[in-house]
Amino acid sequence: MENEIEKIASKVLGKTTDGSTMMRYETPDEIDPSLLVPIPRFLNRVDYDLMGNEFVGFDTWNAYEFSCLTSNGFPVTGLMKIVYDCDSANIVESKSIKLYLNSFNMVSLGDTVDEVITKAVNIVSKDLSEALKTDVQVDLHQGDVDWTRPILRDFEQLEDKVPVEDIKFDEYEESPAILVESIDKGPIAYRSYSLRSNCRVTNQPDWGDIYIYMSGCDYNVSAGSLLKYIVSMRKENHFHEEICECVYKRLLDKFEPEELFVACLYTRRGGIDINPVRASNKTLLDRFASNLGNVQVPCSKTLRQ
Repeated sequence: MENEIEKIASKVLGKTTDGSTMMRYETPDEIDPSLLVPIPRFLNRVDYDLMGNEFVGFDTWNAYEFSCLTSNGFPVTGLMKIVYDCDSANIVESKSIKLYLNSFNMVSLGDTVDEVITKAVNIVSKDLSEALKTDVQVDLHQGDVDWTRPILRDFEQLEDKVPVEDIKFDEYEESPAILVESIDKGPIAYRSYSLRSNCRVTNQPDWGDIYIYMSGCDYNVSAGSLLKYIVSMRKENHFHEEICECVYKRLLDKFEPEELFVACLYTRRGGIDINPVRASNKTLLDRFASNLGNVQVPCSKTLRQ
């Protein structure tokens, strides 16, 4: 499926293989939803035998560089938060959404700032909902905001639980064989700042923090092997959502926990950060990822209570 995904994702901005310079991109002066490149979710899931009913969750995107104009040419600039359910038929390629949002830059949407914000939110919600084939919730805020990403509490730093200096980290390609059982049967709640993967299209590095909660296992994962597994993503070329779901599926298959929660909060690149969150039930979403500002967690028809 990899070639098919890359073919779709490179529709707007592909990568050159012969070292030639790509053509200069001109930002349009009119809103252009055709710039959005939807990618079917199932293409990312087939390699892991995921049906999509193994979890509930959502994807949160924060676009820090959104801007458009009032009718008298005044710039209205803010942080746009985009949230949609992990049950959506499609995801959207990140560079294409950046280009789409940039197409608002020179467009006048109303006489007042409030009118512009309302129209911008409605247009983006409509265009993304059509592209992703799901209800997309959008909010736009100016000034300081303290809810840029889900705030996840009660997680221990994994690096503090592991003698990092005594472990040999030499596996940089993902493999479930890295995960090793421990005799501990209690719940684990770890976060790690060691997550790095790479963009499927450009091969640029994506940095993030990963949060994992697991309970109800006959045997838990050892902290050392879990850290080695997270580090093994370092040379993987996948979308952010795929990394999150891969970790979730590997832990689900190997340890069969009664409850499982995985969130990958990636840092900003190109003015946008992407934050996929997956959980075995909605209670875990409410427990760990309730802080989403004025945008509510999507609740699909398939959410398990």
